[in-house]
Amino acid sequence: MPCGVSDTARRSQQIDKALRKAGNQSKGIFKILLLGTGESGKSTVVKQMKILYCGGFGMEERERFRMLVYRNCLRSMKSLIDAMDMMDIEFKNPALSEKAFDVLDIPEASFVDLAPYCELFHKLWKDKGLQQAYARRDEFQLSVSTEYFFNKLDALCAPDYMPDNDDILRAREATTGIHEISFEVEKATFRMLDVGGQRSERRKWIHCFENITSIIFISAANEYDQVLAEDGETNRMKESVALFSQIIGYWWFRDTSFVLFLNKQDLLEEKIKRSSLKKHFPEFKGRDGDYDAARAFIQDLYFREKPETHDLYVHFTTATNTDNIYHVFNAVRSTLIRSQLKNLNLF
Repeated sequence: MPCGVSDTARRSQQIDKALRKAGNQSKGIFKILLLGTGESGKSTVVKQMKILYCGGFGMEERERFRMLVYRNCLRSMKSLIDAMDMMDIEFKNPALSEKAFDVLDIPEASFVDLAPYCELFHKLWKDKGLQQAYARRDEFQLSVSTEYFFNKLDALCAPDYMPDNDDILRAREATTGIHEISFEVEKATFRMLDVGGQRSERRKWIHCFENITSIIFISAANEYDQVLAEDGETNRMKESVALFSQIIGYWWFRDTSFVLFLNKQDLLEEKIKRSSLKKHFPEFKGRDGDYDAARAFIQDLYFREKPETHDLYVHFTTATNTDNIYHVFNAVRSTLIRSQLKNLNLF
């Protein structure tokens, strides 16, 4: 083989030299902003990054999540009891009625142990009246992790219980303010910013807009038949599409790569069998219960809002599934690198 630098090596050196001149990306730093409405799964994606690339959660963090899991259970039980009252549903076991309303008086802030209530929560969860309310869970605000946690009450009430990764991924806590996680993957540094998705939090987003490499907009694909917690009226998916349309049209993001996560695909696949998409989106021409048709229709809702000047990369995700997010983020990384090289006329 002749001496000297090969064409491949020379091009590699050329790319490295160009990258060194290109600001943040020159150092292999990618700043990613997660946007979307509340409860779309943004914080769950951040948790997955911590599991995959930051060594996971330490004991002190798991202790904090243990308290959060307990409070999630209390909040879910209160929501179900309130919903029963709202829907005029009675407990099939009348003896549970008074005890159930005692649960409503438990202050969430001081709820630090589920064990004293384990037997009661078991009985409440198994009651046919409460299950009747749960079957109508899309009509009121209820965590999607409710069934997951209540089906493992014995484990949660054990004296030595400490949440595993699956529990942590499903523990729900509304994000307020701006949170950042940094991690390295194959010599590239990623700074991922998570912001609250509720309407009251969105005014803070502008503080994150500078030097963004990519926006990952996350939509909960299962929320086509639900309303916002903020006003109890606005369809969640319509709010998400409107927000996406607003964000992708911003001047700040004219050169920013856009990625769309159509999240909670596992819940969409389950829900589409029992809840009509056509009822809430009459323009849907597919057959009720057809998951593939529903998925394509929801994707098209967002593509209609995309300006011709932007590319949009779509991934169908289940943020609680670590393997799914690992493969999706690998694809996102490749997209970001290709996009950066293209901007530098090197791809």
